[in-house]
Amino acid sequence: MNDDDIIFDNVSFSDLMKDIYVTTKEKEKKINRLIDQLEPMINNISDATIAVPLIKDYLDISIKNDDHLLKMASVLQRLISNKSKGSSGGDMLLLSEDEKMQLMELAEIEVKKLKEG
Repeated sequence: MNDDDIIFDNVSFSDLMKDIYVTTKEKEKKINRLIDQLEPMINNISDATIAVPLIKDYLDISIKNDDHLLKMASVLQRLISNKSKGSSGGDMLLLSEDEKMQLMELAEIEVKKLKEG
């Protein structure tokens, strides 16, 4: 398996990485535009105490989403690497136990969010 093999719905790993890159850059531009739009509205400390937490929350969500995408890409890269080395998967470890636990916790959080919202 190489970077150009299809992983799902006619999307290759290189396509996925490009999408992650483009999305991250677009998000960065949106955040900068948001800050530029809010900056003129902040005239005093009370305005800042309202606007700054909103910006912080938006940035935190963006960072978490990017982190999830990078973890997924890392797992796929390991799979591609193992397959290109000719591993059948039984003799090479794809994920450590700690990584498996992290992924399970993230999955449970996402399922809970979907049920609530």
